[in-house]
Amino acid sequence: MSRTRTALLAALALVAGASGTALAVAPGDAGIAAVPCTVDYKVQNQWDTGFTAAVTITNNTTAKSSWSLKWAYAGNQKVTSGWNAKISQSGTAVTAANESYNGTLATGGSVSFGFQGSYSGTNAVPATFTLDGVTCNVDGGTDPTDPTDPTDPGGGTKVDNPYAGAKVYVNPVWSALAGAEPGGSRISNQPTGVWLDRIATINGVSGGMGLRAHLDEALKQKGSGELVVQLVIYNLPGRDCSALASNGEIGPTEIDKYKTQYIDPIAAILADPKYASLRIVNTVELDSLPNLVTNVTPRATATANCDTMKANGNYVKGVGYALNKLGGIPNVYNYVDAGHHGWLGWDDNFSTTVQTLKQAATAEGATVSDVAGFITNTANYSALKEQYFTINDSVNGKSVRESKWVDWNRYVDELSYAQAFRAEAVKQGFDSGVGMLIDTSRNGWGGTARPTGPGATTDVDTYVTGGRIDRRIHVGNWCNQSGAGLGERPQASPEAGIDAYVWIKPPGESDGASSAIPNDEGKGFDRMCDPTYTGNPRNNNNMSGALPNAPLSGHWFSAQFQELMKNAYPAL
Repeated sequence: MSRTRTALLAALALVAGASGTALAVAPGDAGIAAVPCTVDYKVQNQWDTGFTAAVTITNNTTAKSSWSLKWAYAGNQKVTSGWNAKISQSGTAVTAANESYNGTLATGGSVSFGFQGSYSGTNAVPATFTLDGVTCNVDGGTDPTDPTDPTDPGGGTKVDNPYAGAKVYVNPVWSALAGAEPGGSRISNQPTGVWLDRIATINGVSGGMGLRAHLDEALKQKGSGELVVQLVIYNLPGRDCSALASNGEIGPTEIDKYKTQYIDPIAAILADPKYASLRIVNTVELDSLPNLVTNVTPRATATANCDTMKANGNYVKGVGYALNKLGGIPNVYNYVDAGHHGWLGWDDNFSTTVQTLKQAATAEGATVSDVAGFITNTANYSALKEQYFTINDSVNGKSVRESKWVDWNRYVDELSYAQAFRAEAVKQGFDSGVGMLIDTSRNGWGGTARPTGPGATTDVDTYVTGGRIDRRIHVGNWCNQSGAGLGERPQASPEAGIDAYVWIKPPGESDGASSAIPNDEGKGFDRMCDPTYTGNPRNNNNMSGALPNAPLSGHWFSAQFQELMKNAYPAL
């Protein structure tokens, strides 16, 4: 879809949104191609915890003898009862199918149904509707019953959640490494991210698979259904200014090199019509923008490199350029890194980080519409859900927030943080349909050390430490953590506002070398990867908790892979 067309739809949506009505475009509007179907979704009545809605579908394609309409909620809405349709809901995904008496839907014909629902927080109108698999309210959809339909064959219209109803690409390189490990065949068929962390990875390093080779393989895996390919865009100028293990090849001032030698070639490949049927998900520039909030002067955690990157603006410019160039491709979905709760969950970090992300999302020609969502916990270890204590608990008159582990954070796990981050992003002007991804590749924390109930109520520290799922020495520890395990397996729409649990960091790939290793990849040595290191202000001067004998970041680390399988939760 062209940017002009996108802007027109957005403008119409704003007008419609004022009355709580989903965008409906009449077929034959001057200058606009007829849409395959329109959906008019009206919130008729709304109160503190509930609402009623009326939905009208108009079919502009081949006549139907039955129909099925699908949408996904961005918030906590739940359908409780309905009429004139068979309505079911799984997580955030809703399906409304015809009753026996209203399945016929002629070309140009309409059908209506209604329902009652509950909600908490906001009650946003769904962003996307599909009728029998065809996206409504936009041009470029296809009619699967009409072989002569000349419109885009499956890649021209963005869906609300690219993971919904889709398989996800299994990287054969990672799969082979995992399958060669003892017991590794139990997970070697799981989808993981493809990391483009150097210019050379675009064409393939030392004869290995490049971006085109991965996309060609993805087309083979796709078959007749939908398939998501997960890419990691990770090569900013002055990359990872606070952690030496993942420094990059592009210097702090080389923004033009980043644009012309890295982003532009990736964009050219992704825009190839050959790959239009794939849903391509980009995780955009990990650990970059949050560093401009937490690791700059006057913070105690400031580094000279992060001060440089904030001053020259190249993180903001680079991310903005990437979002603009990649987000303009119809089948590409950008998810911007949002750190994790143990980094950004404090009051002085949280909303400021969203402001910084919005600054980047409106830089270099980008708009918030180039952001499909955000991703948390990438390549990190924060527990998905703390089962045995909440942020609202207190022990002997002391709040959990006062414990040494929580340390006044507002969040104790990734799910609560991710849902709150999404809400804050919408509040600050991102699209209401943005979704969240959570990397669960290494946050299972199973095995014999996993608690089975709350800690003792002797004092607040005993209570939290005894019951916490996350067994790290300190929440600031991030490198090759001892005791970590595989987390929830990748899945779509697991919770409200969460597009998917994903394994973006491939299990078994090192976070960084435990000692200095000369290399031509631009990767330094960070003491946080050294198991003998006694820490710094970012982990409150605790031991690093890292495994010994680790290779360079991104290289295969067999001992870590075995550790992750041993401590998987759910168990393998």
